[in-house]
Amino acid sequence: MGKTAGNRDWTQIYAIYGIEQWQTLVFLLFHAFFFSLLSLLFLIYFDQICLFLDSFFLSGASRLVAGFTGAVTALSAVCLLFAAANFVYSDVPLQYEMAQRMVSSVGDWSCVKTALDLGCGRGILLNAVATQLKKTGSSGRVVGLDRSKRTTLSTLRTAKLEGVQEYVTCREGDVRTLPFGDNYFDVVVSSVFVHTVGKEHGQKSVEAAAERMRVLGEIVRVVKPGGLCVVWDLLHVPEYVRRLHELKMEDIRVSERVTAFMAGSHIVTFRKPSELVAGPREVRLDWRC
Repeated sequence: MGKTAGNRDWTQIYAIYGIEQWQTLVFLLFHAFFFSLLSLLFLIYFDQICLFLDSFFLSGASRLVAGFTGAVTALSAVCLLFAAANFVYSDVPLQYEMAQRMVSSVGDWSCVKTALDLGCGRGILLNAVATQLKKTGSSGRVVGLDRSKRTTLSTLRTAKLEGVQEYVTCREGDVRTLPFGDNYFDVVVSSVFVHTVGKEHGQKSVEAAAERMRVLGEIVRVVKPGGLCVVWDLLHVPEYVRRLHELKMEDIRVSERVTAFMAGSHIVTFRKPSELVAGPREVRLDWRC
C-alpha cells in the first residue's frame, strides 16, 4: 500500500490501529452503492421512466424531471464515495501524519519528563509521543487519558505492539476535571478530541461551548509554566484561540486548514507563560532541562 513519511508500511499501521468508527464507513459505503445502483437504473431505463412520468407531468416535462432526478442521484453517489474515501484517509493515515507534525512541534523531547495526551483513543498520537521519548533516551512518560476504561486497555495493547509500552500509562477520567495537580505536565497534546466534549448538548449549543472552554482551562491548569500545548481539532478552533488569548497564553499559533472527516481542522500550539514566585528571591519557573 505504500510507505509513510516514516518509511512504515500502511498495512502495518492499519493492522495495529484499525478503523475506529467502521459503522460510519459501512453506512457511507452502503448508501453510495445504493445511489450508484439507482442512478444506473435511471440511465438504463430512462425512456421507460419518462413514459411512466408522462401520466403525472405535462408533455416534455417528464424527461426534464427524470433527467434531473437521475443527475441528483448520481451526484449523491459521488459525494458519498468521496466522503467514505475522506473518512478512511482521515481515520488512520491523516491522524498518523498529523501526529508526526504535532510531536515535531516540540523542540527537544529529551527535556520532557511528563506528557499528557488528552482523549488518547487508539493511541496514534500517544504512541508517537512515546516513540519520541524513546528515540531521545528520555526517562519521561506520557499519560493517555480517555473517558472509557475499555479504550485505555486497547490503547495499552497498541503501545505494546509499537514497542513503547514502558513509556506509556493510560488512565480513565473526566477531561472536564482532570485528575492531575496544577503545573504537572511539561507537554499536553490532543488529537481531534476536544470538539466531542459536550456534544450531548448539541455541537452549536451554549452548553457544549462552555464544556469545551472548561477543557481548555483544565489543559492550561495542568501544564507547567513554560510548558507547550499542541491541540489538533475540528470546527471550533477560532473559539479556542479567543479563549487562549483571554487566558493570556503565549506563542499562540494556528496551522493551515486541513480537511479531516469532511470538516476543516487546524493545529493550535501555545505556551503557558512562565510564572514569578514570590519569596526571598524571585525565581522564574520555566520548562527547561
